[in-house]
Amino acid sequence: MLYPDIEPNSTHTLPVSGGHTLYFELSGNPEGIPVIFIHGGPGGALPKGYQRFFDPNLYFVIGFDQRGCGRSVPFGSTENNTTTDLLHDIAALKQHLNIDKWVVFGGSWGATMALLTAIDDPASTLAVVLRGTFLARQFDFDWFISPNGGAAQLFPDYYEHFVEPIGKQANTHDVCVAFYKQLKDTNEIRRANAIRAWYQWEERLSRLTLPANYSAAQHTPLKEMTSMALLECHYILNRCFIDEGYILNNIDKIAAIPGIIVHGRYDAICSTAGAFALHKQWPNSQLNIIPNAGHSTAEPGIASALVQATRQVAKFLKHTV
Repeated sequence: MLYPDIEPNSTHTLPVSGGHTLYFELSGNPEGIPVIFIHGGPGGALPKGYQRFFDPNLYFVIGFDQRGCGRSVPFGSTENNTTTDLLHDIAALKQHLNIDKWVVFGGSWGATMALLTAIDDPASTLAVVLRGTFLARQFDFDWFISPNGGAAQLFPDYYEHFVEPIGKQANTHDVCVAFYKQLKDTNEIRRANAIRAWYQWEERLSRLTLPANYSAAQHTPLKEMTSMALLECHYILNRCFIDEGYILNNIDKIAAIPGIIVHGRYDAICSTAGAFALHKQWPNSQLNIIPNAGHSTAEPGIASALVQATRQVAKFLKHTV
């Protein structure tokens, strides 16, 4: 299924705009197909074993921590942290590594950024591989956060626990405003409770099944939960800094680029309807809906489909590059 776990060939930092410095690492074959791995969030970080989706003999894997995330600095900063900034960072990384064309690979928020990266620079995009596509429309924000959204309707008990630190709110915007206030609170207990509630809501939704009495708060360092909660809330409050419907309205710019969309049938974070809508408007895309799977790459069906996708892309590029 997955390729063997490997260590990076090298690790680096790259100063970018607005006082930020990116952490990035290079793995696999330097002479292979360049692929940029874009992690989820906003506020996530490079996950352990992300290189295992790629044949290390065929791919040159570029992984980086986005602004405010992981080993990039300043950690958890929302200053100078917008979608446009992230796109500029990806372009700077590409230029720094002297890469002409690459495959773009991303999951969840990483899928959003992968699509935006390809739309921003289609001439440099060989192919796109997506997992758990998030289109950053009002529908998608509401699905995830709103008390009337899809996730809240599927998991009303989890949702009740999620909003416990802020009380009942009317809509997505009000939820985010109330949480952002708590996430910036100087009272450490209130801040920590809000961080844990936000992070655990997403973690509970991410897999189709979780162990009984599983608590993300007991398995994840507070620092890691902090960046996810704070930056995710920051981006949703600002509608991810893109216009409503931007991705679907600009999909014609990548119409000829091959894309593989992997999506769990029961993804409770990113609605399957979004992946389906993207596929219908993207002529050169393939949609692989995985039965008995949710959002996470930890689910075997998702992981297997992503490995198959990178194999398919490598086979295709062997005949076209």
